[in-house]
Amino acid sequence: MNWKDYIHSDETILQGKPVIKGTRLSVELILSRLANGWTEAMIFESYPTLSPKAIQAVYAFLLDTIKDDVFYISSVRQAA
Repeated sequence: MNWKDYIHSDETILQGKPVIKGTRLSVELILSRLANGWTEAMIFESYPTLSPKAIQAVYAFLLDTIKDDVFYISSVRQAA
């Protein structure tokens, strides 16, 4: 999938954050909803103009963003 067909940045929309084309819905907002337990069905219910391909584009964008970078997760455990 070419996420660029669905996601773009425009300095006049949300200060240039990546958004789903034709909306003011940022990639960050969609990922935040998913990270906080929303299902895709809940997202589609709340934002009925979104298509399944737009959500797939969010995942593809995220993959392209992180695939060439190396992220290390600290293995240090904090006391409970």
